Amino acid sequence: MGIGILSVGGYVPPVVVDNQQISEWAGTDPEWVAARTGISERHYAPAGMATSEMAAEAAAPLLEDASLRTRIGLLITATSTPDQPQPATAVMVQQRLDLPVLPAFDVNAVCSGFLYALATARAMLAQQDGEECALVVGADKYSTIMDRTDRKTVSLFGDGAGAVVLGPVPDGFGIHAVALLADGQSTSLVRVEAGGTRKPLTAQRVADGEHLFRMDGRAVRDWGLQFVPKAVHEALDHAGLTVGDIDRVVFHQGNTRLVEALGRELGIPQDKLALTAPDYGNTAAASIPLTLSHEHTRRPFARGERILLASVGGGMTAGAVVLTWY
Repeated sequence: MGIGILSVGGYVPPVVVDNQQISEWAGTDPEWVAARTGISERHYAPAGMATSEMAAEAAAPLLEDASLRTRIGLLITATSTPDQPQPATAVMVQQRLDLPVLPAFDVNAVCSGFLYALATARAMLAQQDGEECALVVGADKYSTIMDRTDRKTVSLFGDGAGAVVLGPVPDGFGIHAVALLADGQSTSLVRVEAGGTRKPLTAQRVADGEHLFRMDGRAVRDWGLQFVPKAVHEALDHAGLTVGDIDRVVFHQGNTRLVEALGRELGIPQDKLALTAPDYGNTAAASIPLTLSHEHTRRPFARGERILLASVGGGMTAGAVVLTWY
């Protein structure tokens, strides 16, 4: 038996933030935001909505089938904006979904977190006999860590969640290969500096904005264009496939321009690229499962379709997963 995606769902919160609002916050033009990012709007969660609540909203519809719900034996939540420092956001999701006692933990590889979580769940399920499944969720609330005066970051990020149920599928289907990598020499490119043990939060650090998200956008783009293809080719080689064998591609939706650039770098036709960045922006760890859900709703994946998932994230991190849809 293989291990594959059995169902997928996504959630975006109700508040829509358009480019006019971004321009008012950051003192820029809506046209600049649209031209540079290819993003038209993004969704923000209300102040009282935690990351775990968005995660539960994405996952709950997948558990409405009682026969599937009873097979969930593992929960992994990918997030870099947890509900609180501890315990893990995953147990908050477990509580909201009223799941029984089971392994539940978080993974943080920033925007690559979902692929890291997916790979972990696959490896754990492969050690089990029987019909056990895993619930893998990616969720982030970046609106809480945005510097709204920084047009280069506030124009990109939105809030959201996506979830999949991972479980046994017949041989020949499911996940064929995974490639993950991290480059600890590039930690400064994406960061929230204060709030942990290295720089505990103080009034001065809050005043200086050290608790807010910072990113060197051009360097991140250059790093991604180098290392995401490396991860993709490694995964394809392990799967015994080429880029031309892939039917559809779900990249991390850092922004529309990055998705387009990765497509060009890898020689992937535009009609194979799933795209949600114009409507949702960059939803970090939620980006790939949310886009996967959106694409499945737009044009349902057919059994036997070969799908490539690939990401770039803080760390810096990258990942790629090659699978056949069941």
